[in-house]
Amino acid sequence: MTGLIAFREIVLKVHSRCDLACDHCYVYEHADQSWRNKPKTISEDVVSRTAARLADHAREHALPSVTVILHGGEPLLAGPARLRFVFEEFNRALAGTADLDLRIHTNALQLGARYLDLFAEFGVKVGVSLDGDRTANDRHRRFADGRTSHPLVLKALALLRQDRYRHLYQGILCTVDTENDPLTVLDALTALDPPRIDFLLPHATWETPPPRPDGTPDAYARWLLRVFDHWDRGGRRVPVRIFDSLFSTLRGGPSLTESLGLAPTDLVVVETDGTLEQVDSLKSAFDGAAATGFDVFRHTFDEVAAHPGVRARQLGLAGVSAPCRACPVVRSCGGGLYTHRYRAANGFDNPSVYCADLRELVDGVTGRTARAAAAEYAAPAELDAAQQQLTRMLLARLHGDLAGTGGAAWQRAWELLGGIEAAGDGPAALDPVLDHPYTRTWLLAALEAVREGRPAGAAAGRRLAALAAAAVVRGRLAVRVPVPFRDGQVYLPTLGLLKAAGHGTGPAELRSADDGFAIREGRAEQHFRTAAGDRRWQPVRVWPGAGPEAPGAVLDDLDPHRNCFARPPRLRLGAGEAADWQDRLAAAWALLHRTVPELARQAAAGLTTLTPLAGGPRTAGRGEAGRHGPGALGVPWSAGVPQTALALLTGRRRARLRALTEVTDLYALDGEWLHGSPWREHPVPVSRLLADVHERVAVEACRRAGAGGPLDDGGSEAEDILRALDRLDSAAELTLAGQALVGDLRGELKAAGV
Repeated sequence: MTGLIAFREIVLKVHSRCDLACDHCYVYEHADQSWRNKPKTISEDVVSRTAARLADHAREHALPSVTVILHGGEPLLAGPARLRFVFEEFNRALAGTADLDLRIHTNALQLGARYLDLFAEFGVKVGVSLDGDRTANDRHRRFADGRTSHPLVLKALALLRQDRYRHLYQGILCTVDTENDPLTVLDALTALDPPRIDFLLPHATWETPPPRPDGTPDAYARWLLRVFDHWDRGGRRVPVRIFDSLFSTLRGGPSLTESLGLAPTDLVVVETDGTLEQVDSLKSAFDGAAATGFDVFRHTFDEVAAHPGVRARQLGLAGVSAPCRACPVVRSCGGGLYTHRYRAANGFDNPSVYCADLRELVDGVTGRTARAAAAEYAAPAELDAAQQQLTRMLLARLHGDLAGTGGAAWQRAWELLGGIEAAGDGPAALDPVLDHPYTRTWLLAALEAVREGRPAGAAAGRRLAALAAAAVVRGRLAVRVPVPFRDGQVYLPTLGLLKAAGHGTGPAELRSADDGFAIREGRAEQHFRTAAGDRRWQPVRVWPGAGPEAPGAVLDDLDPHRNCFARPPRLRLGAGEAADWQDRLAAAWALLHRTVPELARQAAAGLTTLTPLAGGPRTAGRGEAGRHGPGALGVPWSAGVPQTALALLTGRRRARLRALTEVTDLYALDGEWLHGSPWREHPVPVSRLLADVHERVAVEACRRAGAGGPLDDGGSEAEDILRALDRLDSAAELTLAGQALVGDLRGELKAAGV
């Protein structure tokens, strides 16, 4: 079968009865009472057949690991002998096929050394159900005769926390009751030093709503937010899965729990009689809600994965109700647990019965963490460091992807780079070369070539050797580097273009010199000054700028990888052309600084490289970010001063946004929703709308700068921009960082007088 999502978790019901009488238990107290007809203990035949089915499933889907969770009732009632058989059978069946992660969820009343020794033998992780302090726990988790279970659970947890068993301690599961004091509950659980706490909403549906003693629709959210605040003030000593899941989704990552987020389910339940069922919580909806009609003796796991009920919980955004799809927090709440959406009239096509709680919870956590997220996204130093790390990661990936196919030139250059990195002044010499924007262009092109099966090794080796040579010259390092001449010339990144010192047909070596470098071909050695040009050496021009209003930059019209813009780059500028361009750049920066000083400061920040682009008057006035590392900008050479100013501003805005998206998740599920745009005929993904607004805010600020501004055409897009910002405010795709960026855009617009 195709298109199936493989099961990676198996809940194995090893015993169908329990030694507690919890009045909030979905197995015994809710709609589905099928437990009455199940064998008390799972048979050896069911265990063996389930293990074999799981092994087949893992092989069929090439699963690297699978998780088996022992459950009940109370699984410890199955006894040590039956549990040992379970562990042995699954280990035997999965050996050589997939790693096995064994877990057990227990009320811990029977948990003693004989069980923990067995679990230690097989590496079984233990999760314990406990609802807080004694008062909270006794509200629901009692024996049938009303006695407390709390002291026995604490005794078991004390044993589990001993050094010899501590590695088995998985965490505590706590069902929320709003009548319990949230701070007391958290303190009681934290005192037991669990590796993790899971707060669970009590199972409920629209037919059997959750208890709300004060009658408010968001009581559970307010309870959890009080826990959050207390947890946060206490230094977050213990991970809390519901909060960690929200942190993840709010930053664009996956959900960490089935009860939140849009991740598809990958879990199946095996009952004590071998019947295969959907997620266990469905027993709260109606009698038979979890049933599939399949069992381990006659059916494969793939057949269960194809069941309509299972597929319904694997549809992601398409699987939630229409109101949920239109809700800005749906990426985080995911429409709530599937079970909690049930209504007799229309099944599960509803928001969660906890909808108001989930909205309040997500909004509450967002508000409490937005400031930190905004600071994280807005820190230039952290953004620069992340971009530098990204380039190094790409270089390491290319080395791995070449897998020896780069040849001797690559290997020699790779070893040279390692030696330079390890030298005392090596990093200071190497960093500017690796951080050169067009190094990223080369890396992306080389990785793409390898991925597509095109030959890349020879060209990659030459560029890497050129990087090493440039680092040696910049750092005046006492290292000799082979010169990778091709067609009689070599470009040394950030330095210039060298034409063959001799004939360029034999091996040549480069070494640094006081004022530049020397090239040896055979017995002949020639010297070159990096700052002085001649017919053999064309240095990269460095524009010193024109004071604080016109920041300096490299004017790179030599790098062979600068051809990464929508328009072609100009060939090497003549001396007069370069001087004229520098004058226009100085005037353009002065104009920006005079009319929009704050935006000019932002545009100048991090700009290191300017490349002249070809194009006539119709294409002037549009700067290009291109496909390169941060710091470069392509600017039409033919543009006048106002158009050059606008090109600098808009190009840097595009570059800034792209650099952010490379190291920060501004949105997730881009394209799942489409948004109306004031500037486009058809609805667009959030990425396109955000990019349009990001640039147009700066352009609008220029318009409003008054006479002499770089785009003082009398027109205004303020109303359109505000409408687009409103749409972004309600976009479910935006992460905390994305929301912070939208807030900054509103601030910029306000500062411009809108």
